Amino acid sequence: MRLAIIRQRYSPFGGAERFVENALEALLERDVAITLYTREWPQTKLALIEPAIVDPFYLGGLWRDWGFQRGVCKAVAAAKLDLVQSHERLLCCDIFRAGDGVHAAWIDERQRAMSALGRLGVRLNPHHHYLMGMERRLFASPWLSAVICNSEMVRDEIRARFGVAEDKLHVIYNAVDSEAFAPADEGARASARRALKLPEDARVYLTVGSGYVRKGVASSIQALAALPATSHLVVVGAEKRIGHYAALARSLGLRGRVHIAGAQLDVKPYYAAADAFVLPSLYDPCPNAALEAMACGLPVVTSTKSGAAELVRAHDAGFVADALDVDAIAAHLRALDDAALRDRMGQAARRAVLPLSASAMTLKLVLLYKALLAASVAHRRRPHAATTAPPP
Repeated sequence: MRLAIIRQRYSPFGGAERFVENALEALLERDVAITLYTREWPQTKLALIEPAIVDPFYLGGLWRDWGFQRGVCKAVAAAKLDLVQSHERLLCCDIFRAGDGVHAAWIDERQRAMSALGRLGVRLNPHHHYLMGMERRLFASPWLSAVICNSEMVRDEIRARFGVAEDKLHVIYNAVDSEAFAPADEGARASARRALKLPEDARVYLTVGSGYVRKGVASSIQALAALPATSHLVVVGAEKRIGHYAALARSLGLRGRVHIAGAQLDVKPYYAAADAFVLPSLYDPCPNAALEAMACGLPVVTSTKSGAAELVRAHDAGFVADALDVDAIAAHLRALDDAALRDRMGQAARRAVLPLSASAMTLKLVLLYKALLAASVAHRRRPHAATTAPPP
């Protein structure tokens, strides 16, 4: 049997890729041949994967996505494949992994935080129109057999917006390593705070995530202004406009209390130094950082449009608020000043993510692949099976 994976930019360090690689490794052991369609071949531990480079010339994001989907669908149509899984919005796949959620839902949330001029720019942006149009066509495609959703939120949005049948929607959360990410003892906590130059007696709230607009960093900084002077916020993650957020903190009188660390190779010391995790994202299908924080025993304050919210609510592992409701976010952070509440919610947070091990999530993915591969092979062996491939 031959499986194709489509990922325009395949990074061996990406969370989605690390998760999928575990499942692909299990399939390789079951004599499933795997071809990866991508623009460039990275270094990866899966030496037996066959690369298929599809890298047409482009200028700008719209041309990039349009050119890749046309090129890769032509390549897929010419190949002999039993199953095609895509991480990109295109029409020639049997399985779509909706790791980025629903683009239309993200645009709706993004516009809530924009000026009238900014909203007009979004509405006139042809790339957004292309992605939303491709989404509609993808979810209506007769070739689509399954959608992998990384949270119930994403599943419900796809069902509500596009009418996809329930039996095609499969929730498989991102995996979290609860051994690598575990609660820190008092010694490790104190050591981490010294290394990061954080006061030992401070109440430390942590945000981890790149792209500060999406992650709601402005709301976290504004909420901190309503908390006692002993409260600090640490922000980890890549951002092009770090100076803007530093200026916001200064304008609110938070000099020395907001620590913007930028991108970090190792985030574990930051989890060890923190008392709680805050991530009021505008839109976040399944934030890996929230799952890691929960595994570290940190209570979580997140937003209604975060896939982590369903775990937080179901396990009483923190609080959920609208991403733009600064007063509610501040109230939730203030509540976590209570050590007993923090401890109880932190323990619940860790229990909530223990089932999301790499082995458990990989098994769910492998079983889905096996069922779909078996159905695909059976279909192709029928005497009158269709011979035409999906359109490019």
